Amino acid sequence: MTKYEKHGALHVNNKGKLVDHNGEVVALHGYSTHALSWYPEYVNREFFEFMSEKWHVDVVRLAMYTAEENGYCVGDEANKLKLIEVVDRGVKAATELGLYVIIDWHILSDSNPLMHKDEAIKFFDLMAEKYKAYGNVIYEICNEPNVDCTWEDVKAYAEEVIPVIRKHDEYAVILVGTPVWSQKVDQAAANPIRIDKNLMYVLHFYADSHREELRAIFEAAAQAGLPLFISEFGCCDASGNFSNNFEQAQAWIDLADKYDVSFIMWNIANRDESSASFVPTCTKTTNDFVDEDLREACKWYIDVLAKHAK
Repeated sequence: MTKYEKHGALHVNNKGKLVDHNGEVVALHGYSTHALSWYPEYVNREFFEFMSEKWHVDVVRLAMYTAEENGYCVGDEANKLKLIEVVDRGVKAATELGLYVIIDWHILSDSNPLMHKDEAIKFFDLMAEKYKAYGNVIYEICNEPNVDCTWEDVKAYAEEVIPVIRKHDEYAVILVGTPVWSQKVDQAAANPIRIDKNLMYVLHFYADSHREELRAIFEAAAQAGLPLFISEFGCCDASGNFSNNFEQAQAWIDLADKYDVSFIMWNIANRDESSASFVPTCTKTTNDFVDEDLREACKWYIDVLAKHAK
């Protein structure tokens, strides 16, 4: 039985926990794609089934870049349609396999979600209308607000985008990024969004860069009852590259488990960086992976997922 078959559609309770219809607390554990415009080949049913059965993944995050090369907001109309098709392929594959799936509006170099707010509104209007009957879809409306973006900017953006989703889908969980590359969950805790209760606030960490100081911010927010979701993390440094720090990564996993917080690792790709799941020479994209195809962080995470499998 898959986690979705067991728990069905999820929601956030009044204690800030992700729960099913029986009130049972649920934590999701999975993998994020890299940019859908760069690595669409991994979005296929066979690979999702492999991750589910062999790695015990129960959620896949579809990272749709907005402003990078061939991103949704910088490409032409044909590029937008192509990305929508990749998202649709991912959502349908996940649904068939009983996986949860996150549609991620992956702002990064565009730094402030207000920059492409109108495009975001149109996109989430389309997505929510299309998947309103899918109980496994989660919407992540802004990946990593950064540079000079304030929580007030993010909150203003969210207060326009959330009603667009709710127009079609009253029940889906919505994830909201936080300033400084989704680290300032304390700012969200001090001034949460009031227009909707079925929200979770995003924290991202890269274990070799983000240590005790950020964990203290995370724990304070969790103790305050802020609904938290780690929609992206890595074992390396904040660049997504260089040495892995598995000791610090495990400290994060232990803390997430303490508060029943979901976590998703970055990234499914054979990109030449330590945060990628596959070595650059691995060209496989479906279900015949062997140990030699995997990077060290992926091997470590597979063990983590196996320990969390229920």
